[in-house]
Amino acid sequence: MDWFNGLFSIHSAFQSIIVLSLVCFVGLALGKIHIRGISLGVAFVFFIGIIAGHFGLNISPQMSEYAETFGLVLFVYTLGLHVGPNFFGAMRQEGISLNLWGLAVILLGTGLAILFCQLTAIPIPTMMGILSGATTNTPALGAAQQALGHLGLPTRSAALGCAVTYPLGVIGVILAMIFLRKFVVKPANMVAKSTADEDHTFVVQYEVVNQGIHGKTIAQISQMAHIKFIISRIWRGEQVIVPLSTTQLKLGDNVLIITTDDEVGGMELLFGKKVDNDWNRDQIDWNHLDSKVESKIIVITRPMLNGKKLGSLRLRTTYGVNVSRVLRGDTKLLGTNDLRLQYGDRVTVVGEHQALENVEKYLGNAVQELKEPNLGAIFLGMLLGLAIGTIPIHFPGMSAPVRLGIAGGPIIMGILVGSIGPRFHLISYTTRSASLMLRQLGLSLYLACLGLDAGKDFFHVVVRPEGLLWIGVGFCLTIIPILIIGTIALRTRKLDFGTICGVLCGSMANPMALNYATDTVKGETPSISYASVYPLGMFLRVIIAQIVVMFFV
Repeated sequence: MDWFNGLFSIHSAFQSIIVLSLVCFVGLALGKIHIRGISLGVAFVFFIGIIAGHFGLNISPQMSEYAETFGLVLFVYTLGLHVGPNFFGAMRQEGISLNLWGLAVILLGTGLAILFCQLTAIPIPTMMGILSGATTNTPALGAAQQALGHLGLPTRSAALGCAVTYPLGVIGVILAMIFLRKFVVKPANMVAKSTADEDHTFVVQYEVVNQGIHGKTIAQISQMAHIKFIISRIWRGEQVIVPLSTTQLKLGDNVLIITTDDEVGGMELLFGKKVDNDWNRDQIDWNHLDSKVESKIIVITRPMLNGKKLGSLRLRTTYGVNVSRVLRGDTKLLGTNDLRLQYGDRVTVVGEHQALENVEKYLGNAVQELKEPNLGAIFLGMLLGLAIGTIPIHFPGMSAPVRLGIAGGPIIMGILVGSIGPRFHLISYTTRSASLMLRQLGLSLYLACLGLDAGKDFFHVVVRPEGLLWIGVGFCLTIIPILIIGTIALRTRKLDFGTICGVLCGSMANPMALNYATDTVKGETPSISYASVYPLGMFLRVIIAQIVVMFFV
């Protein structure tokens, strides 16, 4: 059995892979277990690592540092890449107000942590670990450890603080949401928004009765109204017309218009009579509305089109078709001329059958190619993200500069590449499954290394009086900011409970609690608000962790 024991005891690259694979496998397998609708998911890898480290299973410090760093960078960069395409759009809409609530949770928790340092004499390095565990924000722990390392201070106490408070950090958010739901939420706040809130388009039919637009072309009407809209079809008696910019509208025409829901009132003033047909229900067979005009979803798979503005393709004049909507991830966008296309976008094209066949060849529609992620863009993005993370940022009054580090730099670069990469013709598209796999892989490696390192002294710390104190302080840092901000938000704002849950989970970087929220709240509002708050919340915690270390150590 010596050969078998050597697999786990003799330090080598081979042994490191075996140990990390074992920890990740067991943790992910147990993480799938649901107890009353609650599962820890990938977080269970952290706990298995602690147990394995307690019983003496470990890997060499060099391999641990490499795997931990690579895992964290891979996770935060691919996370930024995933949310990047819709990040700034969400910021321009409701995302700003949601992030302000998330910021309130973060600042209150940080203030409480500094206060507890004064009341309990817990040192700042340990408190930063406790705060990271209480908020289940492992990138913030990585940033704090890096800042401590630059100051020449030990980082073990921060890892231990995170280890002992992480379990209640996961459960505490769920307990707080249960309390809010039972004692704070009003019945009106339980009504979730329509899942169509993520759909930024609205389909409506009008009969042209406005004398002022009779005989004018669609281009002239658009310039006159300054409202963004797309006319998909025109019904003129028995005739069906695929509209072009030069098409003239006449009184009595029925037009099918795609616009945004907040422009519906303006559309009625412009065209006239709104026809009482629901064109926004899910199951509509668009190809059987009439025999001449068809609708087809085509995927952008030609690399040369990545980053091009839709209007520059001149699809109306060249092929005689209209692009009504663009589906990017889960978001439906209006197909306006200034919309910049991205590789992997699914565009809804309306026109005659042969025209659709021709435009399909031009746009690509090679769905098979989407299954091959552009790994070159991922490695380039991580390289640039790490470079950004090393740039020193000087703040007045601080003895040392702040850096975005291995957590902040890559997530910022991921958001930038995902959002504006197409403008530079950089293909960053990955399938949903590939993106999720890369994030899970990176986070699993990071949590496994973190758990193995913390497990050496974990149970010795827990049974000591200071260990129990750390757990109590961590639980307070988890639950107090959520209860205070959650109560204020529910009492003073017209936000439904699902949206508040997403904000709280996002600001606490707690995907496990989000799973509980989505299982108990109808609709997609928890996931939508979580995605809006999570990136900025994680970035702020990474920066704040370094600032606190620099100012108070």
